[in-house]
Amino acid sequence: MHQLTKKELLISGQSPLKPITADITFKDNNQLKPLVIFIHGFKGFKDWGPWPIVANKFAVEGFCFCKLNFSFNGITPNNLSEITDLEAFGYNNFSKELDDIDRLLAHLDANNLSDQLQIDLNEVYLIGHSRGGGISIIKTSEDSRIKKLVTWASVYDFATYFSPAELMYWKTHGVVYVKNSRTGQNFPMYYQFVEDFLRNEERFVIEKAIIKVQQPTLFVHGTNDETVNINAAFQLKEWKPEAYLHVIERANHTFGGTHPFSEEKLPEDLENATDKTIEFLKE
Repeated sequence: MHQLTKKELLISGQSPLKPITADITFKDNNQLKPLVIFIHGFKGFKDWGPWPIVANKFAVEGFCFCKLNFSFNGITPNNLSEITDLEAFGYNNFSKELDDIDRLLAHLDANNLSDQLQIDLNEVYLIGHSRGGGISIIKTSEDSRIKKLVTWASVYDFATYFSPAELMYWKTHGVVYVKNSRTGQNFPMYYQFVEDFLRNEERFVIEKAIIKVQQPTLFVHGTNDETVNINAAFQLKEWKPEAYLHVIERANHTFGGTHPFSEEKLPEDLENATDKTIEFLKE
């Protein structure tokens, strides 16, 4: 039985003061393995809840599993378990997140890390959760290095989240605040988020992106998703009929995961999502 190894990475982001933190978990057996990159969602981060247990499960099954924190998701290198840099969070946007995935892949390639971390860079797969699902769809549509795509509880349209009245308020005040119900924090989102969206509106249409995706795709969604309705998955499937859709009855948005997470095994629904994803990626 080979030991699981976990390597922490610190990668320079767009801003020198906001690095990308990431980690890669793999079975140390001197064999190259497919790289699975996990893309967190809005208010998410790489060590949220049970994601580290998910990483171990993938590694046991013969993958290199990489979780990354986007450089502007509000996580700092000295505190990976809570969002503390609210100013950075306020300046995050979709362009930065897509750029961060690029930077991660470039870092692995340029620094000869693929051999050291036993990564087969010819087999790169994305898993995106929630808003990260939308980001993963766009990235996959643009990048032939990505060979397979999986979304967990993905959004299907970014524009539906802003009503004209909200946009007007946002523009006038320059900032809106999003409540983190778990911690009670108010997270700022500066109007630059909207400006970035409007500048790149064509690029950020998930419908257009998913139609362009040629890679094998799996959508996973729960029927009791309280954040992104199950209809999002049906819409994605309608746009990409050849994709696989795996519906988990009564599963919520995080498939039973919570933060902090103290259990040693995955919640049943997350186990289901993980098993189905591993099966798909091994096909």
